[in-house]
Amino acid sequence: MPKPNKPEPTNNDGENDTDLTEESEQEAKKVKEKKHDAGAADLEKVTDYAEETEITGSDISGVRGLIEEEVAGRLRKERELQKVQIKKEDVELLVNELEMPYEKAERTLREHGGNLFDTLVTLTN
Repeated sequence: MPKPNKPEPTNNDGENDTDLTEESEQEAKKVKEKKHDAGAADLEKVTDYAEETEITGSDISGVRGLIEEEVAGRLRKERELQKVQIKKEDVELLVNELEMPYEKAERTLREHGGNLFDTLVTLTN
């Protein structure tokens, strides 16, 4: 038995609803394309800026110099800390009472010139 033909739905103006849905789909597609184009334009601005800035040899050597200065400063500070006289009993007190690693207790005590009171105040605050 053949199916009866259904009349196509129409809106109040007598136009087919299928035409309207196709038009609305096309509109949605255009909006998506515009959003995509805007995003691509923004990305283009960013990449243009990145391409315009170049790293030169002098920039690299300047950074190397800064790093070398920082490393030298750290080494100098470590040498100065090693010269500070501390008592083994003080380090052991910090380790046992504050439950901290021996190396950290020793370093903190050295940073405070071997003064146990100052070290305790710093560690407990």
